[in-house]
Amino acid sequence: MTRMLLTADVARIVRHDGLATSLATLARHIADDYVRWDEFDKSARVANHSEEGVIELMPISDSARYGFKYVNGHPKNHRVGLPTVMAFGVLADVATGVPTLLTELTLSTALRTAATSALAAQHLARRGARSMALIGNGAQAEFQALAFHHLLGITEIRLFDVDPAATDKLVRHLSTIEGLTLIRCASTAEAVRGADIVTTVTADKRNATILTPEMVEPGMHINGVGGDCPGKTELHRGVLERASVFVEYEPQSRIEGDVQQMPADFAVTELWRVLRGEAAGRRREDEVTVFDSVGFALEDFATLRWLAERAQALGLGRELALVPDLADPKDLFGELGLRARPGVEALPTREPVSA
Repeated sequence: MTRMLLTADVARIVRHDGLATSLATLARHIADDYVRWDEFDKSARVANHSEEGVIELMPISDSARYGFKYVNGHPKNHRVGLPTVMAFGVLADVATGVPTLLTELTLSTALRTAATSALAAQHLARRGARSMALIGNGAQAEFQALAFHHLLGITEIRLFDVDPAATDKLVRHLSTIEGLTLIRCASTAEAVRGADIVTTVTADKRNATILTPEMVEPGMHINGVGGDCPGKTELHRGVLERASVFVEYEPQSRIEGDVQQMPADFAVTELWRVLRGEAAGRRREDEVTVFDSVGFALEDFATLRWLAERAQALGLGRELALVPDLADPKDLFGELGLRARPGVEALPTREPVSA
């Protein structure tokens, strides 16, 4: 049987464990899987693009488990009352192919994206960083804000969105968080001025320049989240040229990340090398670092593992007969339950005709 988790089940896990613990546990799962990078069969995600957005499949496996995520990105969906991003995923047994978990991944993707951002910043941001500019205050924004607050100790977040209602929503959700100060700003330039960390998480599917070189200050860490498919960027190429740039999976980031603007020989470092101690993260206090985050299937694999563990421990989800339970594994037709009609006989076997 396959265990199925709905959105309400994932919400119950977070409420039971607490958001801070959930983010920290998820970040550890992601770090653990990045450290065993060589154990995974990896590929860039498969994407089908339209004028309105993109639909993607994100597969990955180790020797024991296979996982994939279905996810979309449709920036105009809010106009028809739908989320920009919607997702579900499957975890399966490699030895048999049996799907063991079918789960929502819309909430979970928001959690894992924020946890990955904070994990990267632990190695790339200046020690003692306390302020962050958050550019784009939509569906992902609260998750980013709280991940940086709980996992890095960020105490001041400077907010800007072209839609003031989005900032209103974020302030309404986070204004009671103890130890967190929210500051509304009138522009991106105002928000990033003096910030230790800058997170850009905008949704428009276009080559935008949310952050330009003159806004970047020595020692900043830039967490670029919104540029995540071909033709969709947030950072001026001049920002990348003056920074040390880190990515999740280079073959995918070259196509989808902000580094799609750069020549093929532009230097980037994959995050797993930093987490394994094979490459340096931040090297100097005045160094500008960029995490060009597009989302990678390994992070979803870690998320599926986390969900499976917590659902099992808490007794959440329901058993789903997604795969036939056959008395004779070679008799799939019998699962239809058809009965032979009276008077219908099989045709006689023909004798072979000699040449």
